[in-house]
Amino acid sequence: MWYMMNGGQQIVGGLLAYCFSLIGRDKALKSWQALFVTYGCISVLWGMFVVWWMPDSPMRAKCFNEEDKHLMVERVRANQTGLQNKQFRAYQMWEAFRDPQMYCYCAIQIFTTLPTSGLGAFANIIITGFDFTELQTQLLAMVLGFYIIIVLLTSAWLVKKTEQNILVMLGFIIPSYVGTIVLMTVKNTNFSTKVGLLISYYITLSFWSAQNLCLSMVSRNIAGATKKSTVVAATFVSWAVGNAIGPQVFLERDAPRYFIAFGVHLGCYAAMTVAVIFLRFYLVWQNKKKERLLLEAGLDPAADNLDHAFEDRTDRENLHFRYIY
Repeated sequence: MWYMMNGGQQIVGGLLAYCFSLIGRDKALKSWQALFVTYGCISVLWGMFVVWWMPDSPMRAKCFNEEDKHLMVERVRANQTGLQNKQFRAYQMWEAFRDPQMYCYCAIQIFTTLPTSGLGAFANIIITGFDFTELQTQLLAMVLGFYIIIVLLTSAWLVKKTEQNILVMLGFIIPSYVGTIVLMTVKNTNFSTKVGLLISYYITLSFWSAQNLCLSMVSRNIAGATKKSTVVAATFVSWAVGNAIGPQVFLERDAPRYFIAFGVHLGCYAAMTVAVIFLRFYLVWQNKKKERLLLEAGLDPAADNLDHAFEDRTDRENLHFRYIY
């Protein structure tokens, strides 16, 4: 629901962009400047409200009584990812940097945000390049927001239904290959190709579900307060790097078809596919390794041992921890 707001922003942003585009060109403040100032003011005011109102943990939420808080904590015991712990443990940070998981999650973040930031920043330019008017472009960009919401909802439902996180991620990367290849190879010659290119552009954003599902895997596969903080920080840095690079691959001399940018995007999809497949094999291997160690210790791997679920142990330290993939 939280990540779906990217699609919501696309819808609301399309309406606001059209409204601000009506500002006269002779004004001191250009339409895009007025739009960004409005966004900035709303964001700052909302941020101040969240700082004042939002509790930093369920235990400090005033809207729940002690019994409710206890139930919330027990509900996540089976995750075995521990509770909030503000004590810094250097060995956990070192373990995070030695864990291939972190680099896979960072790779997924970079190779999703790099295409999305460029496609998002240049969405209207790309759609206009299909010979649509300014008003049509703003309205069609809103449709993209609805598509993003559908992609995120569908991928989350499929993961819940199949319990196959990574396979669903791979399934949603495939349409991105198809859409990008169509954009690079098909020329806009008539109304049919015009519509086809637009649909291809929409389905190119299918890979967005991988970023959303990646965040859920970080929260469920990394245990230990310091280790989790390290991995979250690393994935956020990767997210920022991808967003910074993304718009730079759209070169003015390459307009309107942007072959270089879409070629880079294909490379990102390929690299993301490799990272996702490696992550699946790695997590399967780690689960089997833990089962073997438990058997060697004379313990039942199938038993739900939750005695250490709330201790500040990492996912590697806790042999009863199982990775989801």
